[in-house]
Amino acid sequence: MGRSGSSSLSHGFPVVALCLAALLLSNALIYLYLESLYQTEDQLGVPSRAGCGPRQFKMATMKNCTPWLQCSQIQAEVRKLKLIGQGAVKKVYLAEWRGQKVALSQLSSPEYREDFLHGLSMLQALQGPQVVQLVGFCLEDHAQVTELHPLGPLLNLEGVLAQEQHQQRNTWQTRLTLATEYVSVLHFLHNSPAGRRVMCDSSSLDKTLSQFLLTSDFHLVVNDLDALPEADPSRGLLVKCGHRELTGDFVAPEQLWPFRTNGKPFSDQLMPEYDERTDIWKIPDVTWFLMGRVPGGDVVHFHLFQVHEACKKGDPERRPSALEVLKVYKSVYSSMVRDNAGFRDML
Repeated sequence: MGRSGSSSLSHGFPVVALCLAALLLSNALIYLYLESLYQTEDQLGVPSRAGCGPRQFKMATMKNCTPWLQCSQIQAEVRKLKLIGQGAVKKVYLAEWRGQKVALSQLSSPEYREDFLHGLSMLQALQGPQVVQLVGFCLEDHAQVTELHPLGPLLNLEGVLAQEQHQQRNTWQTRLTLATEYVSVLHFLHNSPAGRRVMCDSSSLDKTLSQFLLTSDFHLVVNDLDALPEADPSRGLLVKCGHRELTGDFVAPEQLWPFRTNGKPFSDQLMPEYDERTDIWKIPDVTWFLMGRVPGGDVVHFHLFQVHEACKKGDPERRPSALEVLKVYKSVYSSMVRDNAGFRDML
């Protein structure tokens, strides 16, 4: 009897082991597949861009890289179609170049010429997957041409996802990918080839979201770089975002006039300067907007609670870096994908 039982066990063990191995392999393949849907080789969700040389561009429907358009080409070949946006610094037109839809931006007012030129210089210096693609520029006309993203600014996210053709994208995966890309852009700007840059056009949630464009495949690129001063505390180089008093809960505490409670009127000269950690303070608010209300969103917020609490430290020195936040976001995404894959396998 005992020998028979022992023999059955010894024959059954390899079968059980093979089944377990197959199950584990199946889980691993599902996990890798799900990861591949939302994660690129280097950074979660960061869109890839066909490799072109310096001062070249290539849009999705183009076969070859092309040198940036110059004044003569912009004046002769870029045709305005309609005004699609206007701010203090630029007017933005839907335009066409050789059958390609592009965005043509022109200076709105001479008093903002310095801001326009700064934004153009940043756009040239920071070209890459996380920045809108520059197509060309003309200094004499104060004009620049960039790739068009028809879905518009990130501020439109809820309206875009409500459209029937995009409703399948309305998931925590898509939304957390966008939030992760936002943090990834901050990390890039804080460690950019042009030095440590601070996003100063971010005095409100709407203004911050308007600095980014939503691509057709639901990634984001930073678009407006007109207010991107450099900060380098090691060289005593700090920033002030504008020359007017900032108010509200969205901006970081160090951006508020510190003598308001004393009744002292705001003075730009007396206003203390600060660094890139003002961007870190705003991360939780941006992510709350981007996550919206979708199944799984509450789990995302739960996992991000600790790092978001750290982002809201009153002392800027105690806030995490954008890279530290980015690592947490990636970890949360990966663990939730893995957990979801395991849960489905159990059903």
